[in-house]
Amino acid sequence: MLRDMLEGRGRIWWAAVVIFMFLLPFILPRFYLYLLSIILLTGLLATSLNLVLGYGGIFQFHHAVFYGAGAYGTALILTKTGLSPWISFIVGPLVSAALGLIMGWICIRLSKLYFAMLQISLGSLVWIIVYRWYSFTGGDDGIHGIPLPDILSSSNNAYYFTLVVTLICLFAMYKVIKSPFGSALQGIRDNPVRCEMIGINVKRHQLLALIIAGFFAGVAGSLFVVVDNTVFPDMLFWTLSLEICIMCLLGGWFTFLGPMLGAAIIIALRTFVSTYTTYWALVLGILMALVIFFLPNGVLGYIEEKIKKGFIEPVIKE
Repeated sequence: MLRDMLEGRGRIWWAAVVIFMFLLPFILPRFYLYLLSIILLTGLLATSLNLVLGYGGIFQFHHAVFYGAGAYGTALILTKTGLSPWISFIVGPLVSAALGLIMGWICIRLSKLYFAMLQISLGSLVWIIVYRWYSFTGGDDGIHGIPLPDILSSSNNAYYFTLVVTLICLFAMYKVIKSPFGSALQGIRDNPVRCEMIGINVKRHQLLALIIAGFFAGVAGSLFVVVDNTVFPDMLFWTLSLEICIMCLLGGWFTFLGPMLGAAIIIALRTFVSTYTTYWALVLGILMALVIFFLPNGVLGYIEEKIKKGFIEPVIKE
């Protein structure tokens, strides 16, 4: 009964938030719409990482390579082929999923830190190929002025497209986590040996999770092309992967929407604090230290814990 109350009230709040976000283009200027679009697609990227990191326990420390692969896949279709631009938004995520399959198949034989180090090495190899292949990827200059369909040319329409696609992807990932596959993935995170003993193919589940996470990271990369009309090699660099991990930790990597909140906090800090000082990363470091000491479950994890206690304690007293 308590769970139904929590879920029912939660649905009402989230519906109100979604309606409010659809009304924002009538209120906010163009810059803030662009900033919100970046927060949405970056939050989607962080949530896709959390699918394997928080729920799967897989040390995916170079997730940005799938983000960049999706962005470049979309950009190259738009600039170098005469195919329909809408096909590019499908090709980009599929390229990322294929890269997730290849890298996952190679790395899945290892575990924990060894998995992470091998993936960082392979991701860096992909980055250097993109960085040096001037005739195809534009090298360190990237690709600029990417042509888009007329319907996506305005900032309002780009924001709506990003919002709708992000909501669909979040719903899809939520269903994955709540499915039997998602339950098995969480069981593998907690005790892979026991899962293996009861007949769960651990490596197959982990590989499938990597493919799914790579696909949604590619969707985020394709959305970046829509919002910014450009791609560049730094999108595949390992430092961005570290920033995405921090988003998951800050928001709460054992909560579904924690990475979205973490992305919003970090991007807001980077945007507004950097207008006052060049040492915004120092502010972020202090904030992360405080979160680790006082909010080990992340900001959203702490909020959810307080909300649940607010419902549970009165019931216990009665």
